[in-house]
Amino acid sequence: MAETTVISGEIQKLENSKLIPRESFKDVSLEELVHTKLESFIDQIQGYDVNDLYPVIIERVERPLIQLVLKKTRGNQVKAASILGINRNTLRKKINHLKIKIKKPYVE
Repeated sequence: MAETTVISGEIQKLENSKLIPRESFKDVSLEELVHTKLESFIDQIQGYDVNDLYPVIIERVERPLIQLVLKKTRGNQVKAASILGINRNTLRKKINHLKIKIKKPYVE
């Protein structure tokens, strides 16, 4: 379900930016969407002095992923950590680092 939400949001962004024709959305995988968005982002930063790109990209993917899983689990960090395949303490550190606000029940 979370993947569907992410894909729907990304499809809308791609449709608005006209990077991928609307008729091809049915067969687009999450990996292809990410590849397209990364390619566009890297094209945009060409010519700038960019260092440490990897942590910037990871943070921008991690934040919405964690937010979506927390929303799905209604803020239950134990369940969210299990779905993500990480330790609850690791999830808690990421929540703090990414400044994700926790509400019960979790609402974005």
